[in-house]
Amino acid sequence: MTANCILERVTETGSTNDDLMSRWRAGELIDPVARIAHKQTAGKGRAGRAWLANPEDSLCFSLAFPFKRTPAKLSGLSLLVGLAVIEGIAQACNLSEEALQEAGLQLKWPNDLLLNKRKLGGILIEGGQAKAGDLTWMIIGVGINLCNPEAIEANLDTDLKVGSLTQLTQSLPDTEYLWLKLIASLEHSLAEFDLNGFKPCKERWMNWDAYRDQAVYISGAGEDPLHGIAKGVDETGALLLEQENKTIAIHAGDVSLRIQS
Repeated sequence: MTANCILERVTETGSTNDDLMSRWRAGELIDPVARIAHKQTAGKGRAGRAWLANPEDSLCFSLAFPFKRTPAKLSGLSLLVGLAVIEGIAQACNLSEEALQEAGLQLKWPNDLLLNKRKLGGILIEGGQAKAGDLTWMIIGVGINLCNPEAIEANLDTDLKVGSLTQLTQSLPDTEYLWLKLIASLEHSLAEFDLNGFKPCKERWMNWDAYRDQAVYISGAGEDPLHGIAKGVDETGALLLEQENKTIAIHAGDVSLRIQS
């Protein structure tokens, strides 16, 4: 972990992402900041959706990180974060990434961790560049289900199926230890991404791709859902969707990827 990452631990807050976003907007961010809350009363997922988590059952934190790249050159960042989270989990749980794959851990484009097709965790990225020439500050929120997936499911207003780390390992690591391993992995990976972009990570990400070569549909990218075969991602992290006579690139945004039944 770099020496200048500030670690903040709070008992309760609305949203750690909102806390750090407010500081970015006010021009108060100088060094990377990692902020964890035992309880978030207004946690959120993508597209403003509520993220409800029982405090004892999940780990939720945010990391504010500065990039020299402009926002336009940060494509693929959420995919890179997914890989970094897997690396942190592997280190904290003393498991190899091969063992995690065998246990059913996968990544869903663009920002979810799945365990045997159930949602283990999610990633929310916000931020930007205040003005040309400034650093680009991105606020990276991570939520991981630790235990009691049934209780987490009961809090949701959807039929989403939930997984937890206890389904990966019987000896769940201390939450503080897990958090620190995740932050160390993220800092290293984000610094590499700032230098080299997503391209070097492309093949590695596709090894974790939950939907590769499967029939899928994507909603939210236009008026009608897009159907096709998921063919991994390109060098920018865009999803490649193979249709009858063409392959199109879908860029991360407010889109929803589903298996076609």
